[in-house]
Amino acid sequence: MDIHSTIIRAMSTASLPHPQLITSMSNLRAMVDRLAGESLVAVDTESNSLYAYREQVCLIQFSIPQADYLVDPLALDDLSPLGPIFHEPAIEKVFHAAEYDLICLKRDFSFEFNHLFDTMVAARILGRSAIGLGAMLESEFGVKLDKRFQRANWGQRPLPADLLAYARLDTHFLIALRERLLEALLKAGLEKLASEDFDHLTGVIGTAEEDKNGVCWRISGALDLQPRQASVLSELCQYRDQAARSLNRPLFKVISDQALITIASAAPQTLEELRRLGALSAHQMQRHGVGLLKAVQRGLQAEPLFPPRTQRPNGKYLERLENLRSWRKRTAQEMGVNSDVVLPRDLLLALAAQKPGSPAELALAMQEFPWRFEHFGDQILQTLG
Repeated sequence: MDIHSTIIRAMSTASLPHPQLITSMSNLRAMVDRLAGESLVAVDTESNSLYAYREQVCLIQFSIPQADYLVDPLALDDLSPLGPIFHEPAIEKVFHAAEYDLICLKRDFSFEFNHLFDTMVAARILGRSAIGLGAMLESEFGVKLDKRFQRANWGQRPLPADLLAYARLDTHFLIALRERLLEALLKAGLEKLASEDFDHLTGVIGTAEEDKNGVCWRISGALDLQPRQASVLSELCQYRDQAARSLNRPLFKVISDQALITIASAAPQTLEELRRLGALSAHQMQRHGVGLLKAVQRGLQAEPLFPPRTQRPNGKYLERLENLRSWRKRTAQEMGVNSDVVLPRDLLLALAAQKPGSPAELALAMQEFPWRFEHFGDQILQTLG
């Protein structure tokens, strides 16, 4: 009996055996020993981004055909035994929408990754329209995920039984889903394209830290402010960051971006002026009013703040970029997929900037994308002119 049929037999979620909650090093090592003997391991993570100043991975789910595991990073001092599982090329790790999970796992535990299968990426390459895990599980297996838990606080302890049950469903069916998607990829002749994108995912490096002023420019409406108002906004952002850190809450749960824009625009001088803006609740006024007014004063006394300068791209680059985008859109329509399946955004920008002029130069520029080079190389060279 193959893996696929083994899993399909246990599709009734009510009859599933309890997942194993891993909270001790001895159990973690035992689980790792078992996973090390598998060729396919499903993985997912849960973080607390909606409930903490600095999010962290609060649960790591693993599934194999015979068992589901829930690893509790908050109860374990050392997760390094998991490193070889993620790094081992002989073990295929099956994720759904892997990029964010990989960023979080690398950020928190410095894991390195080899040999992935991403069911969402596979679905996009196949031109599927419904690519969310819930929609795919319901379509393929008649399994419904309870959306109430998508915004749960995964940092709470102990985790309620219903959250644990929900968490295991995120990985329990992934290997069976991978089997079906792989079959479809093979039938469509797109398995090498998918492998190319899975391999590209392993190089994820996370996001760079921004300087204190760079954060404020990401807020919608910041670029519309006058330089003096922008200085005020920068100080307001720094105050909010410090408050969120001390309260261990996400920035948006302390003071909203729009409230900061409103305060920066008006630069109120008194608590009454701040209150009349209507940007803050009574509770926020009581807790943060004085601190915000001090931030406003610091901003008014600081040097005016101007948006960061960006080098204006030259006309020939913009022309190449537009030509590539037009070709990519036409090709995607012919394939019945989204445009970035044909050329990922980072590759599109790199090709427009580098302008490879020969097959050898293009092969070098596309060395991480051999399937695309083989199938689209001539068209890309012609498009680049």
